[in-house]
Amino acid sequence: MVGAANISLRGLRTFCVAARHGSFRTAAETLFITPSAVSHQIKSLEEELGEKLFERSGRDLALTDIGQSLYDDIRPLLEQLDTVAAGYKKGRRRSSVRISVQPFFASEYFVPRLSEFTADNPEIDIQVGTSDESTEKHPAEADLSIRLFKNPPTDMPSNRLFPLRMAPTGSPDFKKALKVRGKRIVSEFPLLVHESRPKAWTQWSAAAGIELPKESKVTRLESMIAIVRAAERGLGAALVPVPLADQWFRQGSIVKLFQQELVADVSYYLVCNKDRTNFPAVRELEAWILENFAEDD
Repeated sequence: MVGAANISLRGLRTFCVAARHGSFRTAAETLFITPSAVSHQIKSLEEELGEKLFERSGRDLALTDIGQSLYDDIRPLLEQLDTVAAGYKKGRRRSSVRISVQPFFASEYFVPRLSEFTADNPEIDIQVGTSDESTEKHPAEADLSIRLFKNPPTDMPSNRLFPLRMAPTGSPDFKKALKVRGKRIVSEFPLLVHESRPKAWTQWSAAAGIELPKESKVTRLESMIAIVRAAERGLGAALVPVPLADQWFRQGSIVKLFQQELVADVSYYLVCNKDRTNFPAVRELEAWILENFAEDD
């Protein structure tokens, strides 16, 4: 293998983009070059390293074991280089922090208060990603993330913010039509169910000691914002996370049907990429989130 001084930085960057997208054509579009130029740069890099980085089969493209290892090692280094270089644009040092937050948490709870941080830290650029990835997973490209975990992750620094608490809600008219006798709901009670928590209503019923109608109509939706919108329009009862939905309650578009809440077995955690823990901008945003969103145990 040749010395590191002879390795093309441009080739490494092209390799990372192609590996991320799994496509030379998409990499070419991202880098504003031709697919043949991408192929040529990858081939030159493979020759420089003396290793095969991709397995090619027709239109399919997959990393080899060596290619995957190189991507895992090189990607964070190139991202740090981009961050440092961006800090010198227009003659000013700037910093950038990427945070991934689940969509409902981001739109209803995090982003509305983010202006407080940016006003106090004008030199820090914030990139908010709202991928709705599964719980227990920190996106590899993010410096920080807010995700649901049953237990704190063992491979990355993390801080618990608060448990997932869900309140039974509906529109004001829906609540007016609600009838309860003893501990049993006797009026029509269509249920809005989030696909990721199909048993939540059964769990709430058991915890609250309130019996649901046996033949309730069920509507399943994939996003919490869709759940809340459906509840707002009177389509059914929804279990929504608090305090994330507090703005909806203040507006009066949805109201709590019962005071009993479901406390789930997961909590929101602020997770930090272990390679970025010492970056001042990351530490600033992390400290602000803990001060403004973490509940006392």
